[in-house]
Amino acid sequence: MLAASITPIGPERTGYADAPGGRIWWRMDGIRHLKSNRAPLIAIHGGPGGSHDYLLPLTKLSEERTVVLYDQLDCGDSDRPDDPGNWTIDRFVAEVDALRAALEIERCIVLGHSWGGLIAVEYAARGAPGLQGAIFACPLISTARWVADNAAHKAALPADIQIVLDRHEASGTTNTPEYQTALGSLMKQHFCRLGQEPPEVMRLFKKLNGKLYRTLWGDSEFACTGMLKDYDGSVLLPRINVPCLFLCGEYDESTPAANRDFASLTPDSKVSVIPGASHMPMFENPIAFLTALRWFCGI
Repeated sequence: MLAASITPIGPERTGYADAPGGRIWWRMDGIRHLKSNRAPLIAIHGGPGGSHDYLLPLTKLSEERTVVLYDQLDCGDSDRPDDPGNWTIDRFVAEVDALRAALEIERCIVLGHSWGGLIAVEYAARGAPGLQGAIFACPLISTARWVADNAAHKAALPADIQIVLDRHEASGTTNTPEYQTALGSLMKQHFCRLGQEPPEVMRLFKKLNGKLYRTLWGDSEFACTGMLKDYDGSVLLPRINVPCLFLCGEYDESTPAANRDFASLTPDSKVSVIPGASHMPMFENPIAFLTALRWFCGI
């Protein structure tokens, strides 16, 4: 398959919101729907250290509801104080309330992708006022489960590729071309299965705050050595009292089996697995991806 780029709508409006630690950049589309009965969708990007760029396909939903994308602190177009003291789960969760306050959004649905799914789980479990639903897209919820599932993905690779990955991970030389080439084989199966990565995904990697990523996660997409290595948000799932959608790709790093298990712990939840997709279903199968979101949100 070839890369499926999109032409985003808007942005109709952009700006900055004051959040703990600094200003976060946002864009809003579908402003005409703000006063409708359809709750705005606030999208939380992955990383850690990523940016909103690869979530631009969500602007298609602004045809029927307000859509807000933003960059987390030290990410994308937001302020970059570069203070590791800001790199805590609680502070990233607080950004959502800061954004809602700045934009005067009383009701909303949150969508968190990958690391953003962790933030969305934390936000929903805290009983945020006016939250009408939560979408956990290809979410990181339990580091142990993520690492175990992706160890299984790695074990399915040819032996020579596994040897290269294991050798460089053991010696701490994951920045070498040999390791990156071997890692690319894993990424091609479980991160983005398109023949060429879309420009929006390439912008994500170009803008990625590597220091933030390594501090919280580590050197590899598939193994955690950072501050999140012991994180387990599954204990929060029974506390969530709004409708939830667990969404992932058929070949995702965030596996269908894991998402079904997490949904079984969540009182009012549904699961949608996007056929043929991995961790970037918004590009790999955009029609199915957007259809699932519209179905959950009630158009």
